[in-house]
Amino acid sequence: MKRSVLLGLFVTASMMASTSFAADKPADLCDANLQTINNAKAQAMASPDLNQRVEASVQKAQALKAQGKIDECVAETQQTILEIRKTSGTNN
Repeated sequence: MKRSVLLGLFVTASMMASTSFAADKPADLCDANLQTINNAKAQAMASPDLNQRVEASVQKAQALKAQGKIDECVAETQQTILEIRKTSGTNN
């Protein structure tokens, strides 16, 4: 329970900080979202299925970023963050 609350607070803080600091720099938002996902993965997600989906999403987002498709990278990472929050039970 404590982990999911802490994860929710961290994800919320990361998302708020990333949007305010990266308002003019979408690539930075993509990087910030990737970092948020990596931090959430370090919080030991319970579901192996979720871990696989998150890893696939991170690889896809990194490939999109490398191709210069920053908007798609941001969309992919935000969707993954929402899925992590939904699965962990934090809706903040």
